[in-house]
Amino acid sequence: MNCANGYANGNETLRLLTSRASCRDFSDKKIPQETINAVLNAGIHAPTGGNLQPYSIIKVENHDMRIRLAEFCGDQGFIAKAPVNLVFCIDWHRLERWASLEDAPFSATQSFRHFWISFQDTVICAQNICTAADAVGLGSCYIGTVLECLRELRELLELPNGVLPVVLLAIGYPRERPMPRRKLGADVVVHDEVYRDLDAEELLRAYENKYEGFALEATEERVAILEEVCKAVHGDEFAVECLERVREAGLINAAQYRFGLHYRADKLPDGNEDLVRATEEAGFNWFKRADMSVDDKD
Repeated sequence: MNCANGYANGNETLRLLTSRASCRDFSDKKIPQETINAVLNAGIHAPTGGNLQPYSIIKVENHDMRIRLAEFCGDQGFIAKAPVNLVFCIDWHRLERWASLEDAPFSATQSFRHFWISFQDTVICAQNICTAADAVGLGSCYIGTVLECLRELRELLELPNGVLPVVLLAIGYPRERPMPRRKLGADVVVHDEVYRDLDAEELLRAYENKYEGFALEATEERVAILEEVCKAVHGDEFAVECLERVREAGLINAAQYRFGLHYRADKLPDGNEDLVRATEEAGFNWFKRADMSVDDKD
């Protein structure tokens, strides 16, 4: 369904969802407190597993705090300019305290199952707020790079053990309403009953339509980086094939840019172990079988 169809059907919610675009240019207009409260209220009414609401939202409006958030999250200046930043966190600290006060057993911070559900719950809450923000004339942009600065954010936001940042949402009034980007259609991403692999021609056509007009100049610097990435991930022979295709086209295509230059395939796996350690430092042990017994047993 496209934006026009949602609007023509007279359904404002469908129009909002299909016309939404990330906003990275915010005006200086302050968001009224009642508007912020209404948007946040929409988030906390999102569905959660067992109705536990295993999340907390850190609302950051202080200018100096916004600057530090921007620095931590990849020096993205628009974060500092957004009047409100919301950091969505998995929060099992609050629930563990509740369990303790009620003399109830608790092991959620040691359970991958609980992590899996609580991560979903946290993101669903964020998306409710994203849609609510659009509904009241605000713009927003998700920031996933909180993953790169878990320790810094925990210190900045004074997060106790059992609280882990998941995603940041910058919100404010847009200077200009951004246009939505092309998306893959339902014929590509929706499968009836079972998964269906598109044939090569269909798949290529779908992405050509999505990235229509994309053309990145194959500068010496870009080609050198692409060659380095290809060699590191798939070896010399693959690198030769990739660069031959670049030379033939005279351009770097959308897939080569996304996975070779923007989200570098050789760098993405780096730091996996450190990320696991960072979550353990935050009080989560999802990948370990903890000994929960009080007394040692033979």
